[in-house]
Amino acid sequence: MGTQSSSPDLQAPLPSPSSERIGLIAGNGRFPIIFAENARRLGYVVSAVAHIDETTPELAHYVDRIHWIKIGQFNKLIQTLKAEGVRRAVMLGGMKKTHIFSTVRPDFRALALFGRLKKWKDDGILREVAAELESEGIHIMEATFGLQNILVEEGELAKRQLTSKEMDDVRYGWEVAHEIGRLDIGQCVIIKDQVVLAVEAVDGTDETIRRGGRLAKDGAVVVKRCKPQQDLRFDLPAVGPGTIEVMQEVKATVLALEAAKTILLDRDEMLEKANRGHIAVVGLKG
Repeated sequence: MGTQSSSPDLQAPLPSPSSERIGLIAGNGRFPIIFAENARRLGYVVSAVAHIDETTPELAHYVDRIHWIKIGQFNKLIQTLKAEGVRRAVMLGGMKKTHIFSTVRPDFRALALFGRLKKWKDDGILREVAAELESEGIHIMEATFGLQNILVEEGELAKRQLTSKEMDDVRYGWEVAHEIGRLDIGQCVIIKDQVVLAVEAVDGTDETIRRGGRLAKDGAVVVKRCKPQQDLRFDLPAVGPGTIEVMQEVKATVLALEAAKTILLDRDEMLEKANRGHIAVVGLKG
């Protein structure tokens, strides 16, 4: 069980020389938990830096050490990882973009980083963050590190097969998703009858599904894929049981995902929910 950094007397023991300590920079969702659980199973020691009001407190039970920071405390993030002796780290889990307009209180180091940005685009921000971490000797690894077994594979994953009409919507949505990704807008589109009902923006995938699903009334097709310029170190598409639950809310019927580049969280539970809800799930090559 992981322990809070605010209680030094309860902290997990330092790793033996043969155990590498991996840093986990955690956003929201279950992805950080799944990574931490798997990394420890592989023999790594996991030190997490989690974000207050974003990362689930449950993560503390799956890491060896956890430190909490506010969004925008970039210097504290770096100094924490260095104090932990971290040389390799991953950046996992989402971060609500709406924080940019409300709760973020950047420190001086974050302000300096923001000042170097030419455009406030996801990939640009994350690459700049990674470059700053690497300048301090902390290498950022691909988000799939040690997790190849939970990537979406090509083909139909749930029991229900797509109809030819649904497949036409998937093909159309696949091209639309490529274009919105190229423009760094989002990764998800909602389609019905080859009409775009919703495009992912700062509100994220779940709200995009709700927006598009309400317009469709039923039978919406959800397409989610990597951006063509995707940096595999961060912001990979991820879906899980919650995605299916949102689809059920609005009677959406198809979820199309990019094979080998999309994370499937809690796979058995997710596909069981899809089967119960008669939702087709398909993995496609990029």
